[in-house]
Amino acid sequence: MSISVPATAVPSAQLPLRAVLLMVASTCCFGLMAIIIRIASKSLHPFEIAFFRSFFGALAAAPLLWRNGRSMLHTDRLIFYVLRCAIGTLGMLAGFWAIAHLPLAQAIALSYSSPLFVTIGAVLFLGEVVRLRRWSAVVAGFIGVLVIVRPGTDGFTAASLVAVFAAAMTGIVTISIKFLSRSDPADTIVLLTTWLWVPLSLPAALWVWQWPPASVWPWLIATGVLGTGGQYFWTHALRLADASTLAPFSYLQLIIVAVLAWLTFGETLDRYTALGAAIVIGASLYIARREAKLARQRHAEPVTAVAEPPV
Repeated sequence: MSISVPATAVPSAQLPLRAVLLMVASTCCFGLMAIIIRIASKSLHPFEIAFFRSFFGALAAAPLLWRNGRSMLHTDRLIFYVLRCAIGTLGMLAGFWAIAHLPLAQAIALSYSSPLFVTIGAVLFLGEVVRLRRWSAVVAGFIGVLVIVRPGTDGFTAASLVAVFAAAMTGIVTISIKFLSRSDPADTIVLLTTWLWVPLSLPAALWVWQWPPASVWPWLIATGVLGTGGQYFWTHALRLADASTLAPFSYLQLIIVAVLAWLTFGETLDRYTALGAAIVIGASLYIARREAKLARQRHAEPVTAVAEPPV
């Protein structure tokens, strides 16, 4: 999931330290959550983990209501929120499943293909004009995806397609957030989204339900706290600085996950994932910077942000 930020965000030349620290904090939260999801998935189905992430995440977001009052729950776009969160739930379920069944670095690397789908969706659904340079970046990004997935080889697994599907769903959610951020404040988007995820993720969890063992509960609580914390830090970082400027800090998640996966599970980053991730991240960074430049030229209000990790 991505979000858009006002064009009044601080220019890169005046990038505030607080924005950088918030983005790094968000990246660490999402990276740690990916590790915890893998640990919990050894005892529990990823769909059930997704539900508890939503449930405990909703509890962690409750202080926003206490701080801002019930007025923050008011929106004229509730149906739009429900539709957006339903699509986001599909992406979350697919992303959690991919984290449980793929090497962690590969799952996270594929999640970074979301901006590619955002660009395509902007053309199909928003009527946005995308010219040669951005189309070239999209093509290059999908070449990077193919390098990671390696279709037709012994390294190909169907689970990688689930990760790509999660990225596509995240891309659709990004487009919807561009509308919501024009009328609703960031805390309202975070709170309503987090709360709607609970009932929307419950049916999939009930389908595979088993009561979590006592040893898993701390991990489930941690996913909710880290997920909401990452979302909060990420949203507020993008209120302080251009998304295209903060994008490099968000991609630190891949390094964090790769190192922790090696230390915790003995997973190593293979050369195909590293090469493909470099291509995908490079293409995504170019798209983010190009869109920011065009938005400033048009004096438009929103600037497309970098994609949030699928979890």
